Amino acid sequence: MSDEFKTELLALLPRLRRYALARTGSIHSADDLLQATCERAWKCRDQLMPGTRMDSWMFKIMTNLHIDEIRAVSTRGIDAGPDALEQVPDNRWQRRIEGKLVLGEVAQVMLQLPEGMRDVLALVSIEGLSYREAAAVLDVPMGTVMSRLSRARTELTNRLKLNQTMMDWAAE
Repeated sequence: MSDEFKTELLALLPRLRRYALARTGSIHSADDLLQATCERAWKCRDQLMPGTRMDSWMFKIMTNLHIDEIRAVSTRGIDAGPDALEQVPDNRWQRRIEGKLVLGEVAQVMLQLPEGMRDVLALVSIEGLSYREAAAVLDVPMGTVMSRLSRARTELTNRLKLNQTMMDWAAE
């Protein structure tokens, strides 16, 4: 069980880190949350029920740890600078810079969304969880996931369009 668990856990690390970054908005806080999640999962690995998807179980642990942290400590500032972005796998510098700018804008706008919308957007649209799995991770009804996701996508699109319009006006 331990070797199989360790292999699955290692394979999930990139996805868990992305979700932690979406939840916290800071690389340092995301890494702390990721480490705490892995420690908790390792300590409780015998509680993973057969047939349960490990990714959903890990996202649930991370969500609960982050909620506990928010309750215990005041919210930290948000760091959505260039370091918060993943490397864009492209050898051409212009495309890489443009990609980082777009990802940076999306990350910035995403962090402005209410936490519930941001979490659903990260779990479903980025991590690929089903509505049912996201509902289980967040401990909300599936209908809530669906409505939050719809509102989050609409809000994200509207804010990105507004940002583009403002940039166009500034350039004129």
